[in-house]
Amino acid sequence: MSINTLNIHARWRLAFKTIPLIVGIILIKFVVHYLGYEFLTLSSLFTAVISANIFLIGFLISGTLVDHKESEKLPGDLASSLETMADEGLIIYKNKKSPEAKQYVCKLLQLNETLVQWFYKKESTANIMDQLHSFNDDFLVFESQTQANFIVRMKQEQNAIRKMVHRIATIRDTSFLGTGYAIAEIITTVLIIGFVFIKIDPFYESIFFVSFVSFILIYMIYFIKDLDNPFGYNEKDNLVEEVSLKPIKDTQKRIESYCQLLQKESVKKSR
Repeated sequence: MSINTLNIHARWRLAFKTIPLIVGIILIKFVVHYLGYEFLTLSSLFTAVISANIFLIGFLISGTLVDHKESEKLPGDLASSLETMADEGLIIYKNKKSPEAKQYVCKLLQLNETLVQWFYKKESTANIMDQLHSFNDDFLVFESQTQANFIVRMKQEQNAIRKMVHRIATIRDTSFLGTGYAIAEIITTVLIIGFVFIKIDPFYESIFFVSFVSFILIYMIYFIKDLDNPFGYNEKDNLVEEVSLKPIKDTQKRIESYCQLLQKESVKKSR
C-alpha cells in the first residue's frame, strides 16, 4: 500500500466509522416509514434543538482545539530541551575530556528513549521523574568542571522537561469535556431517534435530510472524542491524527550519534 493511499485512508477513516451508523439509521427509517410509525412532525422547536446542539458541539470543538494546538508544541519543546542539555554536556567534554560528561550525554539518550516509550504508555511518569532527578548527581560533578552558568542552563532545561511531562500527563489522562460531551451525546441521540419518527414529505427528501444531519452530528461527536486526547498513540480506536513525535524521535537519533562518537573517542584513547 502506497504512502498516498495510507494518507487518504487516515484522512477519511473517521467518515468510514460514521457511515455504517448512518446506513443503520436509514434502514430503521425505512422500516418505520413502511410500518406507518412516523407520528412526529418537523416543527420549529425541533429545528431549534438541532441548532442548539450544533452550537454546543462547535463550542466543544473550539475548546479542544486550543488544547490540541498547545499539545502540538510540546514534543518539539521537549526535543529542544533535551538537545540543549546534550549540547552543554558536549561542550564540557570537549573542554575537559570528562568521562562524566560522556556518561551524561548517553544518559540523556536513555531519557529520550524512555520519553518516546512513555508517550505510548510503555513507561510510567514516575520513571521519567526519577531519571530527571538523577541528573542532579551529574550537575554536582560538573561544578568542578565548568562555569556555574552552564549548570544553571542545564537545570533550567531539566525543570522545563519536568513541567512539560506533567502537562502532557494532565492532557492525556484528563478529559476536559466530560459533562459537555455527555450532554452533546444525549441530545444527538434524542435528535436521531426523533429523525426516525418524524414524517417529512416527500419521503425520499426526508431520507436525505435525516442521513445528512445525522452524519454531521455523529461525525462531530467522534471528532471531539478523539481530539480531546492528542496523545492517544496507544488507543486503537483513535481516528484523528495525533500530535507528531517526529521532533523528539529525530533528537533521539542525533543524541545517539553524539553518544556513539564519544564512545569511539574513548576507545581510541584507551589504545
